[in-house]
Amino acid sequence: MVIRPRPLELSTAVARIGALPKNPSLVALRPSFALCSARYRRRYSGGAAVLEHPADAPSSSAPPPSINGESHEVPGLSNLKVLSADELGIRTSMISGPTHSVLKQLKKKGYDVYLVGGCVRDLIMKRTPKDFDIITTADLTQVKSAFKDCQIIGRRFPICHVHINKTLIEVSSFNTNVEKSESKLRFLKFPNCDEQDIIRWKNCLCRDFTINGLMLNPFSNKVYDYLGGIDDIKKGKIRTVIPARSSFQEDCARILRAIRIAARLGFIFSRETACSVKDLASSILRLDKGRIIMEMNYMLAYGSAEPSLRLLWRFGLLEFLFPIQAAYFVSHGFRRKDKRTNMLLALFATLDRLLAPDRPSHCSLWIAVFAFHDALANEARDPMVVAAFTLALYNGGNMVEAFCIARRISHPHDQTFPELSGKPVDLDSDEDLEREVQDLAFSMESSLSTMTDPYFVSHAMSMYPQAPSSNLVFISFPAYQEVCRIFDCTIHKRREKNFVPKSDEKINYWNLLNGTLPEVRYVLARVIFDTVFPPDMEINDQDAVPED
Repeated sequence: MVIRPRPLELSTAVARIGALPKNPSLVALRPSFALCSARYRRRYSGGAAVLEHPADAPSSSAPPPSINGESHEVPGLSNLKVLSADELGIRTSMISGPTHSVLKQLKKKGYDVYLVGGCVRDLIMKRTPKDFDIITTADLTQVKSAFKDCQIIGRRFPICHVHINKTLIEVSSFNTNVEKSESKLRFLKFPNCDEQDIIRWKNCLCRDFTINGLMLNPFSNKVYDYLGGIDDIKKGKIRTVIPARSSFQEDCARILRAIRIAARLGFIFSRETACSVKDLASSILRLDKGRIIMEMNYMLAYGSAEPSLRLLWRFGLLEFLFPIQAAYFVSHGFRRKDKRTNMLLALFATLDRLLAPDRPSHCSLWIAVFAFHDALANEARDPMVVAAFTLALYNGGNMVEAFCIARRISHPHDQTFPELSGKPVDLDSDEDLEREVQDLAFSMESSLSTMTDPYFVSHAMSMYPQAPSSNLVFISFPAYQEVCRIFDCTIHKRREKNFVPKSDEKINYWNLLNGTLPEVRYVLARVIFDTVFPPDMEINDQDAVPED
């Protein structure tokens, strides 16, 4: 059954297309030449998380309690550092408006409020936080009563979701973690300690990594560091709060978060953390599929997909999550610490240049990138076929227009990718080119089917007997259908009805986040074209159109 796609919204054409015909319908293509500017030049950064040589252990004056059966020194209150937010370079303007609204409302009600976790870390590092998390002395029921649009979600770790102007703010309560922290730390005594410090300290001890255990009081402009998180930020180091093995056994999703944070920030792992990630890699198979797709989306849809894939491969997680892609790495002799690139990594490096923590995409986009690459990995294609395919995506399925532009491309393609060195095919006629484009689309659909079939996934690494076996499939059938709709227009022979050209080359990130079909199509076409025909490749053809 063919899934009818929604009307496509035209976007800017891909960069470095040769001389264009003077066709009014193609005028929107010209602004895309600006995409070849320096800010879009290729950069393939290797995953920066590496095994730290010195085995640094956190200093502590507290007694070494046993947590989950392991002896570990818990950072005591004597390690507390209270720093000025101003001195750390944190300004009020760096906090989003909706977050400010929630903070002020809770403060007005008489509750203490703090920003906590990764957002404080990112503010210190002058990075844009993916989101802002708030913790308060109010109970969750009190938080809910303070806002019109607020729900309490979760059973094991309940939190409040507050909706302000299309923005979701997560609010947790200090009281939620009281029982958990008390069960672990009730034997510790706190003579002459400030009660508020004890409350904050206990909450920080329930965090995953020291760099996420920072609290910011936006009204007193104070940052509280009980775990040495600021020192670890300066060192660029990821270290668990409790022993790494215990931490990952307590919540194996922390393994994926460690990879994601390292990829995004370019941090290293402490020796203990690195070893535990490798040893417990298979434990992620116990995670709920919904949790896995959420963590994968955080890795691949927020601007750090390429280094995330490198780290998943380096630490033995790719075989469990994406066995088909792991088999591709092995078949191409890609070593665990390889600094080189390949077409799969190049596609995601191009995608990363268009996304950011505050400009993410819908999961259908990176799933489609996987499907496109797997189709080419299974059967190499002529660059003209790939160009025609992307242009057909771009213009709503108008093959005649796509072929006209594809034949005029004078910019060289990247010849280092074996996926583009297909066997010679006769593309002189539009009928031949159309057949090849449609075959590529059908191959993508086949690749999607393979990625969502446990049998094929479990046999992806069958050629490598020593490789772990995984039949994990976390891409849902609705997601499969959404991705099929993206390239379904390349199967038809005329432009879609109600097709509206995109007025400029800007990405509508709200539509992209929500998976709006025209926007996802546009970004997919742009990613593929700029990878196959990199804007910074030297042009030898004198007839090539210069940049605007």
